[in-house]
Amino acid sequence: MQDESDAVSLCSLFAGSESFGIDTRKIREVLGKRELQRVPMAPAYIGGVVPYRGEVLTAVNFRALLGMGENSAVSCVLVLEDDEGGERFGLAVDEVGGVVTVNRRMLEENPCTLEARGKWLFDGAYKMQTGLMVQLDPKRLRPSRLAETGLFKQCVTGATDASTDRR
Repeated sequence: MQDESDAVSLCSLFAGSESFGIDTRKIREVLGKRELQRVPMAPAYIGGVVPYRGEVLTAVNFRALLGMGENSAVSCVLVLEDDEGGERFGLAVDEVGGVVTVNRRMLEENPCTLEARGKWLFDGAYKMQTGLMVQLDPKRLRPSRLAETGLFKQCVTGATDASTDRR
């Protein structure tokens, strides 16, 4: 029997065919499909800005963080808010699914073979009937935190450096 304190609700979201989840308590609102206004000279992981209730939010391009190519379709935008830092921002993904309830004890650690950027972005994964659902920590997706890490460098071509650590 599952203890209620072990249950966590995740909003499922997708980048390409990959499935990810964010704790629903960290999502302020799902805006749906939105056109992002590009920001000149911004790092590739900044997808643009989007108007939100009288504010202008910076939207992180999740595909760029993963090293995926551009998606020609309009992105879905989730509004995330960091309780600690007080930073509100958007997360642009390919698609938003439904809410899934999982047992937090079933979260498996990141594999040791995962490259540094993935280890930093991902909290672990849940084995679902449809495949893996990787859990994301919104605090790590904040634009200010991404800039601080140095893991998401800008290439000369303007794309995010998707290379793994070479030592």
